[in-house]
Amino acid sequence: MLRARRRLRLETERLTLRPPQHHDYTAWSSLRRESRAFLTPWEPTWAEDHLTRKAFTNRVYWAQRSVAQSTAVPLFLFRREDEALVGAITLDNIRRGPSQAATTGYWIGATYARQGFMREAIAAVVHHAFTVLDLSRIEAGCLPENTPSRKLLESCGYKYEGVAQSYLQINGRWRNHVLYANLRADRRGRTDAG
Repeated sequence: MLRARRRLRLETERLTLRPPQHHDYTAWSSLRRESRAFLTPWEPTWAEDHLTRKAFTNRVYWAQRSVAQSTAVPLFLFRREDEALVGAITLDNIRRGPSQAATTGYWIGATYARQGFMREAIAAVVHHAFTVLDLSRIEAGCLPENTPSRKLLESCGYKYEGVAQSYLQINGRWRNHVLYANLRADRRGRTDAG
């Protein structure tokens, strides 16, 4: 079995970020189920077994392998005051060599949206990516009409780079995405996301 060299845990003002563990299943499945209507317009179509324990177990094993192999940093977000699971963020598709880049993906439970939790999580992951993982570029994409996500990325130092046509299947349809990047050497940019 692959093991991470050290325990991965990030702390923010209000959150603890750590990889998913088997005992997180109930909290995860409840939050995803309660937030389904809030999340599905922005996510790939959920598989029939999406909320099952077996699917979650596979997710945990994938997270363990990814951390051990340094290909991804999948983290759950827990509110420190009551240890409530509020969402998740993943630094995925870590590429080494000349690119030193990765992709950011995230979701937050409907109850916890627009309270600054994801802003804290993104800031912690960006800091970890640049200072610990020595990455140079972190990318993210979202649907053009997802104004809250666009504003969030921009407030965290991501800069608009363009549009990718038919980038991902979201809610059963191929959808264009606006692309953003956060560069270690260029922390300036913001645009006015409408």
